[in-house]
Amino acid sequence: MNYVFYDFETSGRSSSWDQIIEVGAILVNDDFQVLADPLNIRCSLKPGLVPEPYALIVNNTTPQILRKTNLSHYGMISQMHEQFSKWSPAVFVGYNSISFDEEFLRKSLFKTLNEPYLTQYSGNKRGDILGLIRTAHLYYPNCIKTPMSDKGNAVFKLAELTEMNGIKHDQAHTALSDVMATVEIAKIIKDKAPSVWKASLMTTSKTEVNSIVEKEKIFCVNEYFYGKARPFVVTFVCFHPKYNWPQCFDLKSDPSLYLKMPYAQLKEELKKSPKVIRSVKNNKHPVIMSPSYAKNFEGYKQLGADKLLERANMIQSNKEFKDRVAKILSEEAEEKEALDSQIGVMAEESIYAGGFAKPEDQKMMADFHKSDWKGKLHLSEKFSDERFSYFAKRLIYEENPEVLGKDEYKKIHRAIAGQILSTNDEKWNTVPKAFKDIDDLRVKYEELKDEKTLAMLDDLSEYIEEIQKKYESA
Repeated sequence: MNYVFYDFETSGRSSSWDQIIEVGAILVNDDFQVLADPLNIRCSLKPGLVPEPYALIVNNTTPQILRKTNLSHYGMISQMHEQFSKWSPAVFVGYNSISFDEEFLRKSLFKTLNEPYLTQYSGNKRGDILGLIRTAHLYYPNCIKTPMSDKGNAVFKLAELTEMNGIKHDQAHTALSDVMATVEIAKIIKDKAPSVWKASLMTTSKTEVNSIVEKEKIFCVNEYFYGKARPFVVTFVCFHPKYNWPQCFDLKSDPSLYLKMPYAQLKEELKKSPKVIRSVKNNKHPVIMSPSYAKNFEGYKQLGADKLLERANMIQSNKEFKDRVAKILSEEAEEKEALDSQIGVMAEESIYAGGFAKPEDQKMMADFHKSDWKGKLHLSEKFSDERFSYFAKRLIYEENPEVLGKDEYKKIHRAIAGQILSTNDEKWNTVPKAFKDIDDLRVKYEELKDEKTLAMLDDLSEYIEEIQKKYESA
C-alpha cells in the first residue's frame, strides 16, 4: 500500500478555531520511492481570524507572506482534498499527525463542507511516526540517537532528531521540509526496528487493531505519559461501551484480587492509579507487539511467561468480570456525558458532538462545491443541519461576500467582531490576547537580542491592528 506523508503549518494550536496556512505532502510506495510531484501550497488567513503570534514566529510566516498569498483557505483545502483523493487509497502518515495535523485536517474539511474522515474512508488508513519512534526507542533503545531531557527521558522533537541523526532538514517548521524529514525517520524505523515497523503496518485501522486484541490472549502495548513510553503486558477484557476502545487488563496485577470484588468496591478500585484497566486507542495507531517482549520489562519479567498466561486465562474464562467492567465503564461515561452536556458546544467544535451529516446534506455539499456563488447562497438555506448552513454562509462571507445580502453580511461581520474584539478569555484567539502575546514575546526576544524576530513582532502588531480596524466599526 502507498503512503501519503503530510504536514501542516497552522495559525495557532486550536484545531477548532485556528486554520491551516501551509500544506506539504508526498506520495511514496512501501520502499519510500516518490510516486508523484509533491504537494506544497500556502494560503492567506481567513477574514476574521486572529493568528497566534508565536505560531507564526515558529513557522516563519510573516505578515508580508500572508498578504501576498492569493490562494484562499477554501481554495487551498479544495486543492488538498482533490490531491489526497487522487492519491487514495493510502496510509496517511505524519509526525504527531494523529493528535495535531489530523484534527486540523478533519475540522478543516468539516467546516468547508467536505467529508471530514477522508483518511479513514475509501480504503484509506492512517499512522503516526511520532508514536512509532517512541515505540521503536522502547524496544530497540539504540535504533536512533535522541537528545535527553533534564529528567533523563528521551526527547522526540523532529528538528532535534534530524540534527542528531544526520538527516537533512534545512527548514524545520516548513511543511514540505518536515514531510521529507519524517520520511527519513520512517526509513530508520524500518531498517533498525523492523519488528516495530512490521507491527505498525498491522494497526493502521480500528478493524485491524480490534482483530488482533480479540485474537491474541496476551500482547504488549505502550502508552506515553510524563515524558516516557511505558510498556504494558495485557489481555483483552471488553470494548468500551461509549468509545469502542479495547479495554485490557494489566497482567502485572493479580486478577484474583479483582474477580470476586463486590461491585461498588471494584468500581472504586478501577479508578485508582496506576490503572489496572488500560485502553488501547484503536483509532490512534497503537503498536501491538509480541508477548515475548515481556521478559524485557520490569514487573513482568519477574512473573515469567507461565504466570502471565495463567493470569490471562483467569480473565478470559470469567465472563461475569468482563460484564461488570463494561457496566462500570458505561456508568462512568454517562456521568461524564451529563457534565459535558452542560457546556455549550459551538458549530466549529461540533464535529464529534453533533453527529454525522445526513445523506441529503452530503449530496447538497457536493452540489455546493460545483455551484457558482449565487447557487452556493441558494443551497446554504436548504441544509437540514444548521451547522452546515452556517458553514456555507461563512464560506461565502470569506470568499465572495458581495453575494450575501447586506443584512446577512452585517450579521456575520458583527458576530465575528464580537468574538475577536472580546476582552474575555475566549476559546479562540482575540485581538487583545494577540497584542498581549506580542508584548510578552518582545520582552523575551529583547533579552535574546534577536533583532529579526523583534522586527517581525512589529510587523505582526501592525497586521493585528489592520484586523482590529476592519471589525471595530461593525
